[in-house]
Amino acid sequence: MIGRRSVLVAAATAALVAGGFMVAPAKAGQDILIGGGSVTGVYYQVALNVCNLLNKYSGDKYNCVGRPALGSVFNIRAVKRTLLDFGVAQSDRNFEAFRGQGDWQGKPMEDLRSVFSMHPETVLLVTRADSGINSVPDLKSNTINIGNPGSGQRGNAEDVLRLYGIDKDNDIEPQGLQQQEASRALIDKKIDAFFYTVGNPSAAIEEPANSTDIKIIPINSAEIQSFVDERPYYVMTEIPAGTYKGVDENVETYAVTATVVTSASASEEMVYDLVKTVFENLEELRTTHAAFRVLEPKAMLKGLTAPFHPGAEKYYKERGWK
Repeated sequence: MIGRRSVLVAAATAALVAGGFMVAPAKAGQDILIGGGSVTGVYYQVALNVCNLLNKYSGDKYNCVGRPALGSVFNIRAVKRTLLDFGVAQSDRNFEAFRGQGDWQGKPMEDLRSVFSMHPETVLLVTRADSGINSVPDLKSNTINIGNPGSGQRGNAEDVLRLYGIDKDNDIEPQGLQQQEASRALIDKKIDAFFYTVGNPSAAIEEPANSTDIKIIPINSAEIQSFVDERPYYVMTEIPAGTYKGVDENVETYAVTATVVTSASASEEMVYDLVKTVFENLEELRTTHAAFRVLEPKAMLKGLTAPFHPGAEKYYKERGWK
């Protein structure tokens, strides 16, 4: 397993360098891999910046690499297989995995463990201003990116379409692009709209907003509100006017929370060290991305379905938070 982990760390580092991302030289410490999401999304920023903190303050002990990944479902499955030490996943996918629902129907992931929550994430539907799409029902007969397989956003998109009575296989032309591809495809008019579940502001929305006129479509029907009310891991929310160029009114939608998860088999010492580093340097973490400005310790212990890992629980008890 050590050899396999070393290969993964080396591959992740090489991929980041090839993509133009600067990474610190590898150090002689325990390798840690944290899986995020698309390089233009906030999940990748979670993985990258948590690793940066750990390497900065415990670099003699750990060599942490935050790597791009395919999203919530992929990350949870990779944690189970010990291909990742930690993964970032939506709170709804956390809930489903532990209880054996959704992509884990009848096969609960009982060894999934919670570490902490991060930022809220809104379910967004973005289109060009000239697309003629002004509401979710207008998606019919259009080419819509619903997210790549293995991403939490794909599940959110499928939920929204179903609740609005839209058959994704017959009423639209669905695409399964990763988000950086979808953002460019919207600009190039290769798709008419995309769904994306993300913390705000997001580069994946800013890119098309700065290149063409966009709209963010409200997701707020009675069916959506009832759907949210029945599930503890969702909340109704708004995207404030001015968050993105050209979006001058508040946009109603719903949100999940980004959560960091691991496996019950993960080292208690490793999890404790990572959690301690994050919370003792939380102010520094807040400055690394606009979506992290809202982070507060008590909120970061909420929205978690799977039990806390003993390493995380140890630190929270020491702080009197649990």
